[in-house]
Amino acid sequence: MPKIADRIVVLWGWRRFLLSLVAGGASALALPPFGAFPLLFLTFPVLIWLLDGATPARSGRFLARVLPPFLVGWSFGFGYFLAGLWWIGAAFLVDADQFAWAMPLAVIALPAGLALLWGLGAAVARLVWPEGWVRIVIFAVCLSGVEWLRGHLLSGFPWNAVGYALTPAPLFMQSASLIGIWGLTLAACLIFAAPALLADAGRPGRGRWVFIGVAILLLAAHVGYGAWRLSSASDATVPDIHLRIVQPAIPQDDKWRPEKGDEILKRYLDLSDGATAPGRTGIASVTHLIWPESAFPFLLTERPEALAAIAALLPDGTTLITGAARRDPSAGDARGAPVFNSVYVIDDKGEIRGAYDKVDLVPFGEFLPFRSLFESLGLRQLIALPGGFAAGTARRTLEVPGAPLMQPLVCYEIIFPGAVIAPGPRPGWLVNVTNDAWYGNTPGPRQHLLQAQVRAVEEGLPIARAANSGISAIIDAYGRITRSLPLGDVGILDGDLPQALVPPLYARFGDLVFLALLGLSLLSAACGQLTSILRRN
Repeated sequence: MPKIADRIVVLWGWRRFLLSLVAGGASALALPPFGAFPLLFLTFPVLIWLLDGATPARSGRFLARVLPPFLVGWSFGFGYFLAGLWWIGAAFLVDADQFAWAMPLAVIALPAGLALLWGLGAAVARLVWPEGWVRIVIFAVCLSGVEWLRGHLLSGFPWNAVGYALTPAPLFMQSASLIGIWGLTLAACLIFAAPALLADAGRPGRGRWVFIGVAILLLAAHVGYGAWRLSSASDATVPDIHLRIVQPAIPQDDKWRPEKGDEILKRYLDLSDGATAPGRTGIASVTHLIWPESAFPFLLTERPEALAAIAALLPDGTTLITGAARRDPSAGDARGAPVFNSVYVIDDKGEIRGAYDKVDLVPFGEFLPFRSLFESLGLRQLIALPGGFAAGTARRTLEVPGAPLMQPLVCYEIIFPGAVIAPGPRPGWLVNVTNDAWYGNTPGPRQHLLQAQVRAVEEGLPIARAANSGISAIIDAYGRITRSLPLGDVGILDGDLPQALVPPLYARFGDLVFLALLGLSLLSAACGQLTSILRRN
């Protein structure tokens, strides 16, 4: 191990850049659909050794000091995000004649931008960079800190946070109920970087062995807590609620064509009725029907015959929850009334009982940032809606007849840790309507599903997930999938609504838990460094 580390430490120029890039790309294999998290026991030590060798230039100028570690961190992060997010390019091929030219820019520009924060974290860590195990703690604090910033800066994009490597299955998710995905990101950095200390042979003190032992205990506690929590997990469901989730798998190039409106509505109605499906008994026993994001290529409120068809479908007492575009004439301006990406609650009479407007819109997908600039260059958002969607003002819960208070979340709103629940009374379940058909049969929909599972654990709430092309699922408050439909299948999913849990620690305190862990980590690093100084003197 010391010989391997020594060879990596002395790498320079393009060899250092290439190894960092490859190690970062290999790290993305820890994410769905592979879940090969043991690879991080190899790639994170490589990152530590590369930073060991990223010595500041002798000129003493600040830029010269921070540039070598910044480039190491940036190249590792670029490889990680490029390998983990390449599938975003598939969205640019839906209307290939208009957007295919921009695909390489998006596939490269987004990872390159996200990696800037990893470069920042590496540079800050290297400015401190004490010897021995303390440098691992400093590295973990800095990397998890910039990952937290990634989830909050501007509109935030916490997709594929490092902590998800520790959550490949419900057994490994339960610690999220205590420390959330950001706490798991800190733990992942500590655990996966610990083997780097095996190359510190010949250095005085037993600190490295103690730290490796602590990392092993952290991993054991993570798994052990999951096993203990699931051993007493209940399978209880909410009485008298029977869900039906529709997965129509409408091709993305048809989804926004107005001329396909009647055909699309008929598909929803036929699937929802379910009378012809094998083993189904029709819709009579269903209390709550759920359709995915932006179900129609038209404005539902401007098509009374569509609402009448929905009313004719729904038995007495059955409620429809559906994604739909919503126009608000009362908020119009010179550019016209805004259109929102919304969720409707519709009763058995075809009347809309409540609506929620999506708050977190997808840049370049649902709206165009710096609109006047990009439109002058001939660009527009991917969704064929003039001006794009308008953003809702705030999260809000919705009352649903015959069911607990519901928190709707549209598409990637489910990926924001600690920010999925509206202030006020706690909901009894989350409904996530989404359309991942943009990305086809790629890792994207599977990564999206994993993040929804972890949100369920963090909040202690079940999730009903309706995805146009999959993966639709019912997820209990422990992150376990009780029912699901495979990616790409057309069909319906029937199941009961799992019970909510008492709010776990993370649901009550949110990111304060992570910030407290950062503080404790810095305190331990300070104590370790002080002990080292006293020993040398």
